[in-house]
Amino acid sequence: MPLPDLDSSVGHSFGLELDAVLIRQITEVSGLKMEQDVIELKQNSTDGKYAIKKLPGRPKAGEVTLTRGLTEDNSFERWIKDSRFGRMHSARRHGAIIVYDYEGVPIKRYKLINAWPKSLEISTLKAGDTSVLTEKLVITYENMEVD
Repeated sequence: MPLPDLDSSVGHSFGLELDAVLIRQITEVSGLKMEQDVIELKQNSTDGKYAIKKLPGRPKAGEVTLTRGLTEDNSFERWIKDSRFGRMHSARRHGAIIVYDYEGVPIKRYKLINAWPKSLEISTLKAGDTSVLTEKLVITYENMEVD
């Protein structure tokens, strides 16, 4: 369902799709960005004035951090084992971060090209604490496309 003109959306929930496997319990996504180098072209104009022109350069690879509550699902651990043991042919995957509205309808997809897990961090384990245990997965990717 497309949004009306000039309307903003609230990200109600998020999901990570990797090779047709969907993980929907993502609670936070940070660091998601598209970036490219800037090339400065320095030249003198025909009338002798010094000018700097900025041109787009190569796209930069990026990193995104996903946070979810700790569950029995071990898909993050299995994925990071592939990269830790050098099995990059199975660790590099195409995937997408999906933003859902309050009705569970996907409203935006951020496709990650050649993504692989860089690190997995479990929140602090503290006896008697009542906060939710989380795991943070940092994914590095070579390129991102927006649908």
